[in-house]
Amino acid sequence: MKIATFNCNGVRARITVLIRWLEENKPDILGLQEIKVQTDLFPHEPFNEIGYRCDVNGKKAHAGVAILSRIEPDKSTSGFRDGDEDEYPRILGVKFGNLHVINTYIPQGRDIESEQYQYKLEWFIRLREMFDDFYKTRQKVLWMGDFNVAPDSIDVYDSKRILGHVAHNPDVSEALEKVREWGFIDLFRKFHPDEEGHYTYYDYRFRGMVEQNKGWRVDHIYVTGSLAKKAIDCYIDRDPRSWEKPSDHTFLVA
Repeated sequence: MKIATFNCNGVRARITVLIRWLEENKPDILGLQEIKVQTDLFPHEPFNEIGYRCDVNGKKAHAGVAILSRIEPDKSTSGFRDGDEDEYPRILGVKFGNLHVINTYIPQGRDIESEQYQYKLEWFIRLREMFDDFYKTRQKVLWMGDFNVAPDSIDVYDSKRILGHVAHNPDVSEALEKVREWGFIDLFRKFHPDEEGHYTYYDYRFRGMVEQNKGWRVDHIYVTGSLAKKAIDCYIDRDPRSWEKPSDHTFLVA
């Protein structure tokens, strides 16, 4: 089984990239973040034509997540399920047999002094509570998506300069760690424990970031122990970042 995650930065703008990648790689499940389209306007047809069904939690022009899969899930859920509505749709869960897949687009946080950053830290607390309430560590649970956190110094190209950013600082790394402690293993680091230079995001705003490999590892696939034992690889496919009309992120595959 092949499962991947990708912040597409607008699904309609990235149709060509997505169809090409899906046809070349044929994953069983692909999680998309930042789809930027409301649920009822999601472009199902081009994905259906190549054998993928789509579960969607979206809103016009903001955030949004989707899961493309080759088979019909047994169950689909949206949001934290804690009774409080979220401003933007950022969570989608699906169940395939005994496999639970949770796709998240975690808030970026804007800047350290902002309310949006506090909201991000609180979002992690709510996420941990969701795992406590609805899942068990002995289950096969895969949590993936754009976490908007580069947790360690090797997860950014220049940690000394970047440290203090909303996606790379001790507080946000600790917030992510508290969720990971629920029972997750960072699958990429299982296979590449100490390797530098592996990134999933390259900033559009500066030229040459991809060519110079100046990126961030903010997209992740975390799994419970039973899945980690079955995993045979986890890697970043950087090639699509050089295709025409790319996202600022690229694909992470398990």
